[in-house]
Amino acid sequence: MIINSKDNEKIKYTKSLLKSKNRNKEKKFIIEGYRIVTLAIDCDAKLEYVFINEDFENKKEHIELLEILKSKNIKVYKTTNKLFENFIDTENTQGIIGVVKFNTNTLESNFKKENKFVLVLDRIQDPGNMGTIIRTADACGVDLIIALKGCVDIYNPKVIRSTMGSIFDMNIVYENQDEAINFLKNNGFSIVSSYLDTDNYYNNISYNNKTALVIGNEANGINNDIILNSDTLLKIPIYGKAESLNAAISSAILMYEIKKFIL
Repeated sequence: MIINSKDNEKIKYTKSLLKSKNRNKEKKFIIEGYRIVTLAIDCDAKLEYVFINEDFENKKEHIELLEILKSKNIKVYKTTNKLFENFIDTENTQGIIGVVKFNTNTLESNFKKENKFVLVLDRIQDPGNMGTIIRTADACGVDLIIALKGCVDIYNPKVIRSTMGSIFDMNIVYENQDEAINFLKNNGFSIVSSYLDTDNYYNNISYNNKTALVIGNEANGINNDIILNSDTLLKIPIYGKAESLNAAISSAILMYEIKKFIL
């Protein structure tokens, strides 16, 4: 059966999840595309249901995915190509979206004693940057990401796409600035902040075995209160004429350097 009415309750409910306030209220978000839906299944994400368009079943691998969804009792709804466009913000759709339930765990409940490498994000606003940072943190073996209040919603569809599936692998929590910094210090972490006004270059520093790296807002950097509470301030040398590096690029360079010291 094809759902062909825009007034269908499932259509309206799913479309509502494109708004951050509704995602936060329902604790659900949308994933888009064959690959990420497959990754959600592989990672045992809480995939609640799926929508496909009229063209999705034209490929063999898509039919195989639908069989897997059926075997897992995940409901599949089919809708018209036109109505399907209500769920997406990409030009070239693959004809499938999924709705996933997420947890809203606290920093204290998500933190593990064996955690040694934490990434703290201070008001990262660009969805592409946020997604790339999450993906890189996953590749680098970061234990926990703390997104401070003021960051872009990590379940924004553009963020989800940029993570390339790492959204399912990473342990990510939202927390207030003061609570996060105090918690990390009380648990023996050294706070390391990226900061332009310092003489410390990142590759001339010996990092502690328990390090929390802070990456700041794309335009304004790290909040001054965090700077004052940091154990180490560092910067990446600029050899050309650019004033600074992109936040995602900076975080990648620093994460991989620090990882050398995390045993």
